[in-house]
Amino acid sequence: MNFKRQTKDAIDVNLTPLIDIVFLLLIFFMVSTTFTKENHLSIDLPEASAEASATPAEAIEILISAKGEYSVNDQVLVNHQLPTLKRAIQKSLSGEQTPPVVITADAKTPHEAVVRAMDAAGQLGLINLSITTRQPGKSE
Repeated sequence: MNFKRQTKDAIDVNLTPLIDIVFLLLIFFMVSTTFTKENHLSIDLPEASAEASATPAEAIEILISAKGEYSVNDQVLVNHQLPTLKRAIQKSLSGEQTPPVVITADAKTPHEAVVRAMDAAGQLGLINLSITTRQPGKSE
């Protein structure tokens, strides 16, 4: 008896329909997702309700006016530059390594001025920063 060998067909999986379905799902999710871009955020800044803590006499006080002018320990600086502010803070350190720094800014002070003051203190290694606030309903 002479039997013929039966040839087996190679089993393969056609991935083309699967790839098509994945791309269609990707396009569907991309189109159905809404992309919103907020132009601005509406926030209400909090007011502190706690009592003011007593600041030590050796604290460095940085005052920032509404125009962004700096004053370090009641001495007005000649300009708004970061190196000038760093030199004034360095001068008022008076040998202490990490005195507390109190930043008092006007309500209309540009955010850049406050960040510059914090950056100057951080570059000098001062890590104990405080920002003063006012209690609700009280005006100075």
